[in-house]
Amino acid sequence: MSFWRKIAGLAVRNLDEAECDQCPPGLPGEDPAFSTAVTALGAKLAKADGEAQAAEYDAFSVVFQSDAGSEGNVRRLYQLARQTTRGFEGYARRLRKRYGSCPQLLEDVLDGLFHIARSDGVVTGDELEYLERVSELFGLSPLTFRRIRATHLGAARDDPYVILGIAPDAPDADVRAAWRAQLAESHPDRARARGLPTEFIEVAEAKAVAINAAFGEIQRERKSLAMEGVA
Repeated sequence: MSFWRKIAGLAVRNLDEAECDQCPPGLPGEDPAFSTAVTALGAKLAKADGEAQAAEYDAFSVVFQSDAGSEGNVRRLYQLARQTTRGFEGYARRLRKRYGSCPQLLEDVLDGLFHIARSDGVVTGDELEYLERVSELFGLSPLTFRRIRATHLGAARDDPYVILGIAPDAPDADVRAAWRAQLAESHPDRARARGLPTEFIEVAEAKAVAINAAFGEIQRERKSLAMEGVA
């Protein structure tokens, strides 16, 4: 029996089996609590921008594939869940309670939800708020959400992590190493040593300023997150 068949059975029985504190044995797809919560989160995301479109269900089906025999039941459960966004926080909390010691799995679910949000060609502000709230309820850090968001939507060119060429949730030591490496590569003295024209030296100086500014911004942001206890 596929986990999609278990979804249908769980929906009919209206049970809540997400009560353990450790990840259960076996594949998540064999866990009806996981399957039901993921289906509900995907469906309610489709309603987050006020318009639940067919393309979003198609995207959901690609990310969380069902077998042919379960397609009808999955669609009915999805259609029911997407009538309102109400209740999504409860599903997210259940997933964290059940799979909190498996953060990579929760990241995978968030990745899938981003894919669904992008399926109609645009991710709205309401959808982003929904995704960020799900990430918070999963217990993922703001920096992890920032990395996942950048993976799907791209990061702004002036994002300090883009400037340093490093992931937003990279360890502090890696951030410092990237800053030093970028600064060494772009230092104006290297341009002077190569006998480059003044214009190149000026570009190198501007780049060095940007690199230092990016590193300073990251330090301030991480200090602020640490003080808030959410880094």
